[in-house]
Amino acid sequence: MNSERPDRVSVIDPISPAIERVKLMLFSPFDLRKWLVIGFCAWLAYLGSGGGGGGGSGGGGGGPRYTGPPGHHEKQDEIRRGIESARDYFSQNSYWIIPVVVAGVVLVIAIGLLIAWLNSRGRFMFLHCVATDRAQVKVPWHKFRKHGNSLFLFRIVLGLIGLLVVGLPIIGIVVCIIMLATGTVAGVASVPGIIIFAVITFVFAIALLLVKKFTLDFVVPTMFLQTASCLAGWRGFMAILSANKARFALYLLFQIVIKIVIGAIVGIACCIGVCLCCASCLLLIPYIGTVILLPLLVFERAYSLYYLQQFGPRFDVFRVETETVAPA
Repeated sequence: MNSERPDRVSVIDPISPAIERVKLMLFSPFDLRKWLVIGFCAWLAYLGSGGGGGGGSGGGGGGPRYTGPPGHHEKQDEIRRGIESARDYFSQNSYWIIPVVVAGVVLVIAIGLLIAWLNSRGRFMFLHCVATDRAQVKVPWHKFRKHGNSLFLFRIVLGLIGLLVVGLPIIGIVVCIIMLATGTVAGVASVPGIIIFAVITFVFAIALLLVKKFTLDFVVPTMFLQTASCLAGWRGFMAILSANKARFALYLLFQIVIKIVIGAIVGIACCIGVCLCCASCLLLIPYIGTVILLPLLVFERAYSLYYLQQFGPRFDVFRVETETVAPA
């Protein structure tokens, strides 16, 4: 048997042990303090999650041309006047608009970076709780400091790449829409541009989402066991991903099923009885909502860990219940 490609890997088998993990951690016995501590780690782990137009003057080529429906040019003129008015307002008030915009952008970026950093550390804290069945905050916060910082830097680089490969096509779509609305170019030229840019945006967005999904579900556990480097964790995970592409594709499809089932459970629970309706309001409170949903969050985390466990002992995070995690 190829060590990178086991004879049997199932998306169904991890369900039962994941449910048993939930029972063991949260209900055997029920301990409110344990719920609150693990819920805090889970809260950190999921923090922030989360018409045609007339062209210009043209020479040559007689024949009729489409000038748009009645009132089309009036609408274009209105759009042009709106754009010019906005441009004039900006030029007259740029002395305060630019500093306010810059300050707002800096503040949003700073808050986003803080959330991403806390979230990256929280991923290992919550994983530690699930893998060891221990309600601890201080120990995993310090123990996996390098792991969390490496994951944070990887996500920053991934975000910058996403901003480039997704942001530029979106800008292209906006430019095409403006050109179409103002009649700068003919609709027959701008509409294909919008479609092309939309397809490019969709493809790159899906690719980035897959990288993020695999990073959080499998690379983080690989780092937890083997290394403090996110890139090294990816190299370890790629060894099994490249040999099991169809299996991980099935895993992604089954994740959609799990999300639908979990969403249905939450929706039904929030609609049963007056008391549960009050509980549904509590779900909107970040930390309290996480504690209430903790069994579902533990199941999600445990499911991916038990799925990964099928690829061999070196991907089995549950062995740390009786062992010490290998030093990075």
